[in-house]
Amino acid sequence: MDSSAPQTSFGVFKPVGHVLIQLPSADDLDGAVIAVLALGPTYADMVRYTPRQMLTQIDQDLASASPLAGIGQELNLIKAHRVMAEQGYHWLLVKVPNLDMARRVADAVRPWHAERAQHYGRFLIDELIEHAGDTTQVAESPDRGLDAQTPSGQEAERGERHT
Repeated sequence: MDSSAPQTSFGVFKPVGHVLIQLPSADDLDGAVIAVLALGPTYADMVRYTPRQMLTQIDQDLASASPLAGIGQELNLIKAHRVMAEQGYHWLLVKVPNLDMARRVADAVRPWHAERAQHYGRFLIDELIEHAGDTTQVAESPDRGLDAQTPSGQEAERGERHT
């Protein structure tokens, strides 16, 4: 997989057929990679992103995003990802053949303090990890942004769990 040429939709990162996982440290990322390898995917099916690489990717996306990117949640997602990258989160992108495998990947990385695991389908982006403190999801929109499902409604609160 070529991390220098990620899949996009309307100029925004949208890796269809992949799970994007947020992890609080490089050690957690290493553990998650080993856990995913045990399920069958290979190193060629994965791409690692440092916080700096993710910030660069997001800045490029925000600069090149089409006005149509605001129709779906892709733009809200990358803004939420930016908050977590600024807090030092690392990322693992895993190619999966279907939603069942995506769920298995999410279950495997959960012990490695995975904050989010999002499966990018053609039309839907499924959140695969729920936490005990998450609130019930409410409607999201381009104006409201992504629902962080935290008591404050702010994505930054998610990162505070591991600091």
